[in-house]
Amino acid sequence: MDRLKENLAKNGFSVYFVEDKSEALTLAKRFLKSVGSVGFGGSTTIAQIGLLDYILEQKNLKVFNQYESGISMDENIKRRREGLLSDLYVTGCNAITKDGELVNADGSGNRVAAQIFGPKKVLLVVGKNKIVPTLKDGFERIMKIAAVKNIERMNKIASKMGKKPKYNLENIANKFTYINGDEKDRTHIIIVNEELGF
Repeated sequence: MDRLKENLAKNGFSVYFVEDKSEALTLAKRFLKSVGSVGFGGSTTIAQIGLLDYILEQKNLKVFNQYESGISMDENIKRRREGLLSDLYVTGCNAITKDGELVNADGSGNRVAAQIFGPKKVLLVVGKNKIVPTLKDGFERIMKIAAVKNIERMNKIASKMGKKPKYNLENIANKFTYINGDEKDRTHIIIVNEELGF
C-alpha cells in the first residue's frame, strides 16, 4: 500500500486509506462541508457505504440527482450534465493500478468525463478489490468483472420496471478512461480495506 499511496500522490491524487465502510462514510462527509453542489456518477460503492443516502438527505446542498424516481429521461440527462459543473463530483472507480493510474469504463460517459474535467473536485470511494497490478489488468478487470456485473444489475432493474433488458458490453462499457495525473488537490481517493462495488 505504501507504493500505491506514493504513486497516487506522485500523479497528483490525494489518497486516504480507511479500514471499513463506516470509516469511509465519516471521512467522505468532511468533503461535503465546504461545497454548495454535488454531482454523481453511477457507483454501487457510494450506495454501499451510505454516502448516496446521506447526500440526498442534506437540505443545504444543491444535488443533481439523476436517480430521483419518476423523472423523465430528458430530466435525467439534464441532471447528469449539470453534475459535470458541480463543486464536488462523487463516484467510484473500476480499477486503480499499483502505479497510481485510474482506469474506468462508462456507458453514457458522464462519470468518466467528470473525472477528467468539469467539477471543481472529485471524490472517489474505492474498495480494495479494485486495486490491480498493471494497466492491462485494469482494463481486463473492467471487461471480465465490472462490466459483467453492471450488465446484470442494470438488466435486473429494467426487468423490475417492466422494461425489456437492453444492457450489454456495447452500451455499458464503450467509453474508457486512463488517468495518470490530475491537478493537485482536485481528485481525492478514499481506499477502503473491504471489497466494495464491482
